[in-house]
Amino acid sequence: MNHPDFVLALDQGTTSTRALVFDSSGQVVSVAQHPLSQHYPQPGWVNHDASEIWQSTLMTAREAIAAANLAPKDIAAVGIANQRETLVVWERLTGKPVSPAIVWQSRQSQPQTEALLARDMGATYQRLTGLVPDPYFTATKIAWLLESNPELRSRAENGDLCAGTVDSWLVWNLTAGRKHLTDVSNASRTMIYDIHALDWSTRLLSDMAIPRQLLPIVVPSSGRLAISDATLFGSEIPICGVAGDQQAALFGQCCFQPGEAKNTYGTGSFMLMNTGHLAKPSARKLLTTIAWQIGENVDYALEGSVYFSGAAVGWLRDGLGLIREARDIEPLAASVPDSGGVVFVPALTGLGAPHWDSAARGSLFGITPGTTAAHVARATLEAIAFQTCDVTEAMTTDSGISLRSLRVDGGAACNDLLMQIQADLIGVPAVRPRNIETTAVGAAMLAGLGSGLWPSQSRLEEWCQLDQVFEPSISPDEREERSHLWRRAVDRSLGWIN
Repeated sequence: MNHPDFVLALDQGTTSTRALVFDSSGQVVSVAQHPLSQHYPQPGWVNHDASEIWQSTLMTAREAIAAANLAPKDIAAVGIANQRETLVVWERLTGKPVSPAIVWQSRQSQPQTEALLARDMGATYQRLTGLVPDPYFTATKIAWLLESNPELRSRAENGDLCAGTVDSWLVWNLTAGRKHLTDVSNASRTMIYDIHALDWSTRLLSDMAIPRQLLPIVVPSSGRLAISDATLFGSEIPICGVAGDQQAALFGQCCFQPGEAKNTYGTGSFMLMNTGHLAKPSARKLLTTIAWQIGENVDYALEGSVYFSGAAVGWLRDGLGLIREARDIEPLAASVPDSGGVVFVPALTGLGAPHWDSAARGSLFGITPGTTAAHVARATLEAIAFQTCDVTEAMTTDSGISLRSLRVDGGAACNDLLMQIQADLIGVPAVRPRNIETTAVGAAMLAGLGSGLWPSQSRLEEWCQLDQVFEPSISPDEREERSHLWRRAVDRSLGWIN
């Protein structure tokens, strides 16, 4: 009898849903992808159709299995990586969503956030959850929904409704309503989960007036967590891995040891550092979060988010017209040996970690008659790298752990010049894997590990095949001189608007 030796990874993101089939050696066998609609009912609000999230996931899963020419019995496990913090609320009896999904980007729960800060609860939330109170996180979205609709509050209190992040919604549908669960990495992003006690916080639930019966059971990130309904694919498939997308990428980069970190270069940048089995509190406005749980072992991470990285390149293309396509920035920036003294602070919508200044604005400094589009392009790549350096400095200071190297992924990680600049400015090697789709890789790894397809995490390191290592090539004195100029520019950009 043949043993199943393929893994199906479901990568449910903000703008699209993807499904990838991996073989037992970690190679991608097939990929399917569907775009996801965004809805903006009011300024600052971002919603999804929860039913569309599920249907796109089911379609891509079926397409990926068919494209790999496999039967369901060939799939050893399903792994899920999901957009984090997005809220879905649905009827326990019918499984129908009772409202649009409130996306992580949505700011509609700003009043609930301001109210808890006015109650002087901010420090308590940060101490218990590791998070800085913000509409970004799921709990404020639940509070907003229940406050804006008294009927939903009554139904929630009666146990008629389920609430969860996207992973919970997918598992519910994959199991035909038999399992309402989430993993610890997603729970740690809700702002009502005590990351030290590993349980929903009774104190915070009371403060937010959120009924506990709404919430899913919290499980490890890897293991036999649930089984898909046989009607979906023709036979049952175990669900053996679940993690939020950024934690999945950290796992997919094999950052298993304290001090190992990854940075995902997308529209923004998300940097996570593994801090081991201890939750490291941040004094520099980073987030303390759960990376994953395998068996009884919980790994924690520090996280810093940068608003504008790839988006800065998009601004050069769409706002200034300096390039026609995003990929054009590399040859343009490479046509000059340096930025000619130009420094760009891409605070077009404020600055994220570690500054967290929404009043900061984008600035160009050091412009002279000799400044060209190439100098601005080069300064833009340097800005992406400098912002990562700012987060790194805060992480190493908070954690007391020195950075060994920086694993890189995301679309902009394909830019060789950017990666060399990053290594130069951060002072440690930038390590790029052969497969930069590390979110899906991490979901597959967790699932394969949980199903027993792979016996240990050390075996998974065979998956992490390197494409290129970019070594620092400038002196510490030059690095400090350029960093000093960057810090001066950032200082002048802070608090620009009232």
